[in-house]
Amino acid sequence: MAYQAVFKRYELKYLLTPEQKEHVLRAMEPHMQLDKYGDSIIRNLYYDTDDYRLIRHSIQKPVYKEKLRIRSYFRATEGVPVYIELKKKYKHVVYKRRLQMKEDVVKAWMEGGPAPEDSQIAREIHYFRNFYPGLHPSVYLSYHRLAYYDKEGSSFRVTFDTKIRARQTNLTLDSDHSEGTLLLPDHLTLMELKCAGSMPLWMAHALTEAKIYKTSFSKYGTAYTQMIFPEIKEEMFHVR
Repeated sequence: MAYQAVFKRYELKYLLTPEQKEHVLRAMEPHMQLDKYGDSIIRNLYYDTDDYRLIRHSIQKPVYKEKLRIRSYFRATEGVPVYIELKKKYKHVVYKRRLQMKEDVVKAWMEGGPAPEDSQIAREIHYFRNFYPGLHPSVYLSYHRLAYYDKEGSSFRVTFDTKIRARQTNLTLDSDHSEGTLLLPDHLTLMELKCAGSMPLWMAHALTEAKIYKTSFSKYGTAYTQMIFPEIKEEMFHVR
């Protein structure tokens, strides 16, 4: 059976200026340290239908939404493991199911092949694939991530994402991450706080001191609204 994991947590997002980022990093020093993928380029392939059913539903901010992606923490050359992730959000709580396997195995599965194993997570992903006919890689998203975990052993995690890029060509995890459209200005960092309950008091104080406020930001949603939907509107205009 492949490596598998299940997460249930809140994910709080913030857009930081360089000064705000430095303030938070200083506050984190006594409490947090980089994890094993702490400084990496993350590559993702998001799956959707031809009419972008999943992301169109997601950006309407429903009570429940879900998405499927393949993720790699390294350039996915032959033999490098990738993760297939089914991510659901219900009433602000994020539920994530993850399996690790080879990229060619995942692709064969998503292209209509049988599930590569019999596990609860595999059955959920297989059901999802069959529920949305025509699922295929829709958008490539990559970014530079710094990821930290709590030294005291709690589930609290902090990530900083910069150079967030998206494209709809060369949809492979074995590709150059520098290609694509930037979704945020260079000077901004997307910070995510991931916690099972409330955030630590020291982090709450740091956010207040630096005047950092929660925001709503979806990488795939932003790619859709900035890149894909304008192109769809333009095609519709020319057809008319």
